[in-house]
Amino acid sequence: MISQTHYLIRSKTDGSYLVARPDPDTVDGYLLVFREYADALSYLNTHAGDRAPEFGVESVSGVQLRGVLTRWGFAGLGLVEDPLIPQVQFMRQV
Repeated sequence: MISQTHYLIRSKTDGSYLVARPDPDTVDGYLLVFREYADALSYLNTHAGDRAPEFGVESVSGVQLRGVLTRWGFAGLGLVEDPLIPQVQFMRQV
């Protein structure tokens, strides 16, 4: 996954990234990552409704992705495999 281009959803208001917290009892956040630009847009349009215009999609390389994870202190990645349902594969950073 390191050499690919990935797509992230980011707030236009405060610059924060869209995260998932699969365990509501912890503060661990997983950065949501999409393989395709269109998948990120589908996710926004399906799940954000009227608030979708408040977010943007940005592309990052695998090297940049590692830096984002470290800089923002995310627990790992949430790879969105199906943006409509959604199905997410969580991978903890080591």
